[in-house]
Amino acid sequence: MPSSGMGDPRAAACPPPNRLSGEKSPYLLQHATNPVDWRPWGEEAFAEAARQDKPIFLSIGYSTCHWCHVMAHESFEDPAVAALMNRHFINIKVDREERPDIDGIYMAACQMMTGRGGWPLTIIMTADKRPFYAATYIPRQDRFGQIGMLALLPRIDEIWRNRRQDIVDKAEEVVAALRAGREAPPGAAPRTESLDAAFDQLARLFDGTNGGFGSRPKFPTPQNLLFLLRYWKRTGNRYALGMAEATLQAMRRGGIYDQIGFGFHRYSVDPHWLVPHFEKMLYDQAMLAYAYTEAFQATGEKTYADTAREVFSYVLTRMTSPEGAFYSAEDADSEGEEGKFYLWRWEDVDGILDEADADLFRRTFRFEKTGNFTDELTGRKTGMNIPHLAPATEGAGGTSPIIDPESEARVERARQTLFAVRQRRVPPQKDDKILTDWNGLMIASLAKAGACLDEPAYIDAAQRAAAFILGRMRRPDGALLHRFRDGEAGIAGTLDDYAFFTLALIELYEANGESSYLEEALALTCVLMTAFKDPRGGFFFTPRDGEEILVRQKEIFEGAMPSGNAVAVWNLLRLGRMTGETTLLDEAWDAAKAFDRDLRQSPGAYAQFMVALDFAFGPAREVVVVGDPAAEDTRALLRALRSRFLPRTVVILRPAGEASPPICRLAPYTRDMPCIDGRATAYVCTGNACLKPTTDLRTMLAAIDA
Repeated sequence: MPSSGMGDPRAAACPPPNRLSGEKSPYLLQHATNPVDWRPWGEEAFAEAARQDKPIFLSIGYSTCHWCHVMAHESFEDPAVAALMNRHFINIKVDREERPDIDGIYMAACQMMTGRGGWPLTIIMTADKRPFYAATYIPRQDRFGQIGMLALLPRIDEIWRNRRQDIVDKAEEVVAALRAGREAPPGAAPRTESLDAAFDQLARLFDGTNGGFGSRPKFPTPQNLLFLLRYWKRTGNRYALGMAEATLQAMRRGGIYDQIGFGFHRYSVDPHWLVPHFEKMLYDQAMLAYAYTEAFQATGEKTYADTAREVFSYVLTRMTSPEGAFYSAEDADSEGEEGKFYLWRWEDVDGILDEADADLFRRTFRFEKTGNFTDELTGRKTGMNIPHLAPATEGAGGTSPIIDPESEARVERARQTLFAVRQRRVPPQKDDKILTDWNGLMIASLAKAGACLDEPAYIDAAQRAAAFILGRMRRPDGALLHRFRDGEAGIAGTLDDYAFFTLALIELYEANGESSYLEEALALTCVLMTAFKDPRGGFFFTPRDGEEILVRQKEIFEGAMPSGNAVAVWNLLRLGRMTGETTLLDEAWDAAKAFDRDLRQSPGAYAQFMVALDFAFGPAREVVVVGDPAAEDTRALLRALRSRFLPRTVVILRPAGEASPPICRLAPYTRDMPCIDGRATAYVCTGNACLKPTTDLRTMLAAIDA
């Protein structure tokens, strides 16, 4: 049979045993019955590739990825494609959420080689892990000018056998480019002008009609909103606040938000926030709830607080393990169709609601008889509806009714009824692995909102999850582990694990004043400085004793999540202010200088780093509240601080009545700060000096605002 044929039919009928059945990753287990002879990432696979003189077919994805499912059904479950893969390659499957280090380096290679990236990520490489071909989704057969698997695999085999030097040269070129990016020397100290430049870039990208940035696909990018709120606070620029609010309102009213069951889908395929990719990721819930909480602090707009509460309702009921930690994601697909769980036909509401309520519900959530959901590939309406609300800018002339309190109550009752009906549908698959970094973001968000909204239940949930990480996801030496599933923790922690979980501990300390969280944050920061620090500034993604793939990445790239380096710098600045330890501030400044060239070139692309720089440039303040933590006067001072938008202020609680409470060891400057006349007392410090202490709440706030 010629090399471009379908392979030996006996190979398809009797495929070799798949090697993924013993893995913990839900994504790998999804592929455990494929006819492809998948192997997990490991030295055994690389040794076998060298022994058989075969290239490696590396496929990276995640369990809730729609196009990963499509490629799996088309190709990896197909006997003919599997036969070619098994004959010509050693095949490796990687869960990008379980191994972000592997994903990061090969995604960078893909973007370098093709100018684009995404999942599923397809890499073909040598046995020594050097890539020479990269792509994302590949169809089974040639389609619309794109080569298919049945043609691609024999072609690569032919080049491997007959033009090996071309492959070696390409692989060396890619690796050299990856290493060159890592070895750039540090730049100059960042300047406040970077904040202005970042705002200008975001303003140019802002979609003034629909909110958000760019056109399509449109991602939430909550770190942009965190920066814009700070820029408004720093400069008084109302347009910065307007961009943030317009985006927050448009997302909350759009189809990207699950109007029936709450929580945000991953992104919108259109400029209007209407048609989402229906995955729900834990990190999106965390970062967006954090942004809505800060928007409520900044504006007092109740809708923002309500949105954060709804997101937490979804997470605490659908995404929380019995032990209190948080699961990773829910799939876009159910019953083999993307979005089926979330979509409604016009007539679905009939028979569930009475005629008047059905009419009100459909008008409120903008149902159309022909459907408002358009298939992304065909461009045709499907007859299905995505519930969404009219834009906030639409008044009486809009297509959505103006809701009076009575109608609003009717709509809410109808929503609950439809939600109960939806719960009887086949649900999307849940990825139930627990990741330290994503849990860190969720803990931080819950703690932030619990303090701001005076919701002790959120703080309790954050504390339970933090206890799980601290108790179940560390090595005996205290180092963090990345993944927990099926009773087992494993995989060395990355920079994101340390940075995001340290952020969680800082937010927990500010939410409840328990010094043990601050102590743990400082301990993890010591590990970070020892295991991840680059002497030239900044932090590598993997620890110094971690697996060497091609290069140790060090970057500040921001995608759906903030960069670990940006959050690490922010943590160092906050911890330095909390404790008075100036060496932490120096470390933060050195790290910032390491990325100065990137920040100058495209400051708007690094909004989370701009959040950190906003804090660094100040004026930063430390507010020490001295008092009995259970007393009402102490609680009143803390409530006032926690409910306000004070992005450059850290809050320290020094319990009164103790000669040497633990916080005095962690923050020695608090030792000589007594209560005045036995009443809760606030010390407002800025510029390395403290103002006259006060027991009056208004005086405290005026001093902060001055």
